[in-house]
Amino acid sequence: MFDRILVPLDGSELAECILPYVEELTRDKKMKEVILFRVCERPEISADYPASMPESWEQHVKDIMTGAQEQCSLYLGGIEKKLSNSGVKIRVECCLGKAADEIVKFAEKNQVDLIIMASHGRSGISRWTIGSVAEKVFRSTCVPVLLIRAPGCVTGF
Repeated sequence: MFDRILVPLDGSELAECILPYVEELTRDKKMKEVILFRVCERPEISADYPASMPESWEQHVKDIMTGAQEQCSLYLGGIEKKLSNSGVKIRVECCLGKAADEIVKFAEKNQVDLIIMASHGRSGISRWTIGSVAEKVFRSTCVPVLLIRAPGCVTGF
């Protein structure tokens, strides 16, 4: 039923609570691909770059962005190893940007059949001030979304 699932992870243990569900979904080995996906914030780059530096401003920005992207993907390598016994193709992708926007864009561009992600269970004022990536993804895509409540979450208004 689901050939390709997208598993957005933010690097937290709470987000990793979905991994047993991913393992269960891949148990029958009928799924073609699991995509582990992480979105990291773009680094802030100071504009006071001295002209005397050996590399150009453009190269400096490119180096910082490449380094940030590499750091972002390191975490996913460990998760990939945890899931490698499933017998399903595991793909690791990461990008820089706003999490909900990038997850939705990636899912649509890559013809994902299911997005499975954790809900951190924020409620009340923290939900409105911080925002919920899971809720934004759910409201912004036509791809089915399976939300798993993180252990220990507290509901409320």
